[in-house]
Amino acid sequence: MVVSERLSQIREYYFSTKLKEIDDLKKAGNDIFSLAIGSPDFPPHPDVIKTLHEEALKPNQHGYQSYRGTELLRKAFSEFYETYYQVSLDPATEVLPLIGSKEGIFHLCMSYLNPGDEALVPALGYITYRAAVLLSEATPLTYSMKEENDYFPDFEELENTDLSKVKMMWVNYPNMPTGQMPTLELFEKLIAFGKKHNILICHDNPYSFILNVNPMSILSVPGAKETAAELNSLSKSHNMPGWRVGVLAAREEITSDVLRFKSNIDTGMFYATQAAAAKALSLPAEWFQTLNLEYWKRRVKAHEMLDVMKCSWNSNHSGMFVWAKIPDTYKDAFEFTDKLLYECGIFITPGQVFGESGHRFIRVSICSPTHVFEKAIERVKAVTW
Repeated sequence: MVVSERLSQIREYYFSTKLKEIDDLKKAGNDIFSLAIGSPDFPPHPDVIKTLHEEALKPNQHGYQSYRGTELLRKAFSEFYETYYQVSLDPATEVLPLIGSKEGIFHLCMSYLNPGDEALVPALGYITYRAAVLLSEATPLTYSMKEENDYFPDFEELENTDLSKVKMMWVNYPNMPTGQMPTLELFEKLIAFGKKHNILICHDNPYSFILNVNPMSILSVPGAKETAAELNSLSKSHNMPGWRVGVLAAREEITSDVLRFKSNIDTGMFYATQAAAAKALSLPAEWFQTLNLEYWKRRVKAHEMLDVMKCSWNSNHSGMFVWAKIPDTYKDAFEFTDKLLYECGIFITPGQVFGESGHRFIRVSICSPTHVFEKAIERVKAVTW
């Protein structure tokens, strides 16, 4: 069989192929530390597990669920946004639960992009943005993200770009992979840009609570709902990546359009999962404070390891990754990370995975205990850098 043209435009996800290589190394007897993937190693709150268990035991909770998600979960998301972002969302019309926010990226692209359309995607970012645009048969148009500009879009450069075919722009702050935090001014500029050019600003916001005392939503900007939609997730903030619980927050027109597409692909989540997710969203602020204390300890160790390898890093970042520049003695990040993997048994992510402008950077995940970092530090100290 010959694959479709749309599939031929994209590659297998980097981690999907690289993890096969890691498995082969492990089978050959190598002890590999993985500091690459942002999958929280902490469990969810005990009350979340308890709710899942209690609801799953009920004999009448195993049927199909609403495509819109339960009222319980939609209300929980609405209250969460009001509490932490000071954003008012109508739970009946402006909240659409998702089976993980990753599917929302594809749903938005498939709902609004046509062949011939263009979508702005970041030069450094989650590679799924570009893949989703390509699979919708539209054209990704890369906008620059420079270190000297705090990895913010260059609006002057954008204004000098032909935007006549652009219908959508993907943004992500706190940014992955760089950890750059947003500012209110940035969000205001994005909303103004979207309104001026009739572009849907799609903000992917899963990292706002990790090592960040000021979580922000782009929807907090007055008038943002006119031109913006936001995706969010419980994967990072509540240690629930395998549960696949996300949300699309947007005005009714957008949630209805996406639901029309989504409802032809899947159905609602298991009720017990939705009830447990609602419990997670109701946790007090102390939950995030406790998590961040542990992440802070790990980030200190990650910085120590990077110092040994003569990498430079910026302390003003958030999220569960550390973005660092490699020494000039290496050709690119692939050469550096291969040295680390084969000489030290440590797997981290080369910056090129997130865009060609990341070729001199690496991304270190802090989703491993401090004792793992301590062992990793011992290994890198034994190698010449």
